[in-house]
Amino acid sequence: MSNDLTIKKEGLVTILDEKGLGEVIKPLVTEIHLFDTYVAGTSHLKDPAPLYQLKAGDKLTLQREENRYDDKAIVILDSNGRKLGYVPEKDNIIFSRLMDAGKLLIAKVNTIKDMEYFMKISISIYLIDY
Repeated sequence: MSNDLTIKKEGLVTILDEKGLGEVIKPLVTEIHLFDTYVAGTSHLKDPAPLYQLKAGDKLTLQREENRYDDKAIVILDSNGRKLGYVPEKDNIIFSRLMDAGKLLIAKVNTIKDMEYFMKISISIYLIDY
């Protein structure tokens, strides 16, 4: 008789070891559409190059920002973390409260139009729910 201990992995433990937590949770993630708006401040960017690399369907990151002009400011970043602009001040009060409460919000690009002096980028904002 052997004194070797045999560990048998079953169920969730096996799946977590093989795939990782992110892959297990991914099918449970729901994107809840909240609102359609646009990216504000595109004409004030120091480097507008990221605006010209966007395409419809791109996912964008929303991040709270300390801002002396708007205490509810939400900056919009591309997938490389480059600043594209802001959620318009007139639209950000509820979204900033959700983000301050720990909710994850993202945006997706709908349309892009070069308007000569600025880029008009329409976006949809989503709540990521687990």
